[in-house]
Amino acid sequence: DNIHKDTCLTFLQCNLLYFVIYHTDFASIICSPAPDVPSIAQAYSKHSDSITVEFTTVSGASSYLLRAESKTGNFFSEMVVSSSPGTVVQLQPYTDYRLSVMSVNSGGRSQPSYPIEARTVVMAPKLNTTSPDNGTILVTWTPVENAVLYTLCIIREGSMSRNKLNTTDTIVRFGGLEAGTTYCIKGTAWDAAGRAGDDLTICQITRPPSPDVTYVEVTQGRSLGIAVYWMSAQGADTYVAWTTNRQNCTSTVSGYCFITPVECGQNHSVSVTAYNDAGPSSPSKPQTYITCGYITQPEPHTTYNPTLEYYMAFIKRDDGTENSCNTTKTTCPFSCMCGYTYLTTVFPYNEAGSSPYSNVRNYTTIPCCPQGVSINLVSTETLEINWSPVKGAELYETTAAETNDVIHCNDTAPVCALSDLRCNTAYTVTVTPCSELRGCNRTCTPQTHETAPCAPEIVNMTQTNNSTYRVHFLTPNTPNTNYTITAIGRYDTHSCQSRNGSCELTQLPCGSTYEVMAVAMTTVGRSLPGYSKPLETGPCCPMYVNVTQVTQAMTNVTWSPGSGARSYITTLMSPRGKAKCHTLDTHCLMGCITCGTNYSVNLESISSTGHKSECKYRGFSSSACCPTSVKLYRRANNSLRVYWSSLGPQLQNHTVQLYGTAANYTCIAAADSKYCDIQEETCGDVYRVVAAPVGQNGIKVSFCQPRTYSVPCPGGNAAMGKYPLNFTFCFAVVKGIV
Repeated sequence: DNIHKDTCLTFLQCNLLYFVIYHTDFASIICSPAPDVPSIAQAYSKHSDSITVEFTTVSGASSYLLRAESKTGNFFSEMVVSSSPGTVVQLQPYTDYRLSVMSVNSGGRSQPSYPIEARTVVMAPKLNTTSPDNGTILVTWTPVENAVLYTLCIIREGSMSRNKLNTTDTIVRFGGLEAGTTYCIKGTAWDAAGRAGDDLTICQITRPPSPDVTYVEVTQGRSLGIAVYWMSAQGADTYVAWTTNRQNCTSTVSGYCFITPVECGQNHSVSVTAYNDAGPSSPSKPQTYITCGYITQPEPHTTYNPTLEYYMAFIKRDDGTENSCNTTKTTCPFSCMCGYTYLTTVFPYNEAGSSPYSNVRNYTTIPCCPQGVSINLVSTETLEINWSPVKGAELYETTAAETNDVIHCNDTAPVCALSDLRCNTAYTVTVTPCSELRGCNRTCTPQTHETAPCAPEIVNMTQTNNSTYRVHFLTPNTPNTNYTITAIGRYDTHSCQSRNGSCELTQLPCGSTYEVMAVAMTTVGRSLPGYSKPLETGPCCPMYVNVTQVTQAMTNVTWSPGSGARSYITTLMSPRGKAKCHTLDTHCLMGCITCGTNYSVNLESISSTGHKSECKYRGFSSSACCPTSVKLYRRANNSLRVYWSSLGPQLQNHTVQLYGTAANYTCIAAADSKYCDIQEETCGDVYRVVAAPVGQNGIKVSFCQPRTYSVPCPGGNAAMGKYPLNFTFCFAVVKGIV
C-alpha cells in the first residue's frame, strides 16, 4: 500500500515479525511470522552438571533454544539444540534452575515456553581405595554435600557377580576377597529425595597371597651362598627373599633368586614376600638353613710343594664325635650342627708320610633354638614363658612382635614374664638364644598366645517390664566373646549371657537393689570384672486397692503398702473425666466423681529415687445418682406422694423413707417410676424425706441428702412448706386448703 512517510504503522498483531523497507516514494511491509511456542514435557537430571529437557516440537522450527537460569539469578545460559530432548550443561551440582525453550526459524525466535524448575543431582563420591591385606579392600571418601546415602557396587574382574552395599558412612571395608585379584568399585550418592547422583568407578587389586618357599639350597661356589625357590603367587609382580640376618635378593619373573655371600656355620631362616601395586603380601613361612663350614689348608707353603699328594682334614666336635676328609684340594666341606664347638686340623701327605705338625683351630656354631617353649597366662595382662635350656646359649632374649620386638627379658634363666600387655591381644613371642662368640640365633619359631579379654563396660540399663531389665554394654573384644552380666542383691543373684551388646536380667523382684557387673570370657580366660553399676527395681505394687464412695462426688481410696514405695499416685479414670491423688499415705480422699459411672483404677508406686511401677486393679463403679427435685404432696385419700427427678436413665429401684414425730413410713418404687405413695395414719406431721436409689446388690445409697416437709391436715389453711435439712425455720398454720 502507498503510505505517507510520516504515517504511523498501527494495528500490528502480536507474535509476528515485521520487516519495513522504506523507499523515497513508498514503504513496503513484508511479514514473516516466528514459529509457535513449544511446551516442556519434563526436565530431569542424570548428571550433576547437566539437565535434560524433553519438549514438544513445533511446525516450521529449524532449531530450538534452551534457556537455563539459576533461581538465585547469578547464572544464565542459552544453548541451541536441533530436536527434543536437549541437554543443558556446565551446571552446578544440586542446584535449582528455571528452564524454558524457544523455537527458532528464519523469522526469528518464539516467545519462551512456560518455565519449569529442575534440580541437578548430587556429585559422585570420590573414592579412595587401599588393600590392607590380601583379602580386603578399604574404600574411603569425603562426604558429598547434600548426600544422605551412598551405594557401592563391587565386581571382580572377569566375573558377572556383583555385591551391592548401601551405607551412610564414608568408609566401607570389603572382606573375604580373592588375593591378588582386581576388583572394580562403583560409588553413587543419593539425595534426600531419593534421586541417584553421578557414579564413579575405581579399580583396586588386592595384595598377593603369601608365596610358598619350596626349597633352600646352600651353593658352594667361589663364595658361599644360598638359592631360594618358591611357588608363584597370584597377582604378584615382584618377590623379595629376606634372611633373618637382613640379607635379601629380588626377582621379578623367576621363581628363585640367590643370596651371596653368606657366612659359614650359621643357622638362619629365609622368608619370601610378594609385591604388587597394592603392597606386600604377608611373609611366607620361614624356611631354616644351616651353612656348612669349610676347612682350608692352614700352611700355604705346602701348597707349592711338588711332592705333596693329598690332605687329611680332621674335625672333632666337643661331644667327642670326629670326622675326617681326604682330598687333593685345599678345601674340605663338613656338615655342622648348632650349639657345638668344632676342633679342626689339616695334615698334608706325600710319599714320606704326613707333616709332623699342624695348627688346631676351633669353631663354635650358633646356639640352637630352645625346645618345649610354653606360654601361660598368669594374670589378665601377664604372660609367663618357660623353656628348656639349650647347649651353647649363654643368654636368652625374649621379645614380642606386637611390642615392636622390644626385649622384655635379657637373662640367663630359661623363664620370662611379659607384663603390662594389652588385653584381648594375641602376642607372638620369640625366645632367642645368644652366645658371645656367634651372636644370636634369629631363626627360632615364635609362639603365639592371647591375653585375657578386656573388661566390658555397662552403658545403661532399661526396664522392659515389671521384672525384666535390659543391660546394654560395650563389647571391646573380638567377635564370639561370651559376656556374663551378673546382678548381686542382698538376698539373691541373677545373671544373663550374651555375645552382642545387650542381654536381659529377668525375674528381678520389685523393690530391690542390685550391683550389676559385666565379665568377658574366652577360651583363654576370664576378664577382670567391669565397673559395677547400681540397679534399683521398681517398687512393688500394693496387694489390694479398695474404693469406697463417701458422697455422690467423693470417694475414699485405700491400699496396702508397696515394698520400696515412698509415694503413690492414684487415678480413677472414665470417659467423663478422671480423679487423681498424689500422697505419701496409703489412703486418699478423691473428689470430682460422677455418679453412675464406671472407673478404671490405676496406681503408680514411686520409690525415693523416682523409680515407678505401673499398677492396675479391678474397676470401680460409682453409685447411682441421688434423685433431685424431691417433692411431697398430700392426696385426697389421706395419702402422701413423694415425687422426684432422676439424672439420666432410671435403671434402679428407689426407696423412700419418711421420718416423722408420730410415725415413720417406707415405700419402694420400681425402676421406671418417679414417685411413691404412702398411706398416712396421722396428719399434720413434719417429715424428713430421704429418697435414694437401690443398687443391684439390694443396698440403698446411703449418702443421699434428706429433705424436711410440714404437712397440715386436710381442711387446714396452712400451706405445705419445704425446708432443707438443718435449716432453722418457723411457720404458721393459717386457714386454707393445700
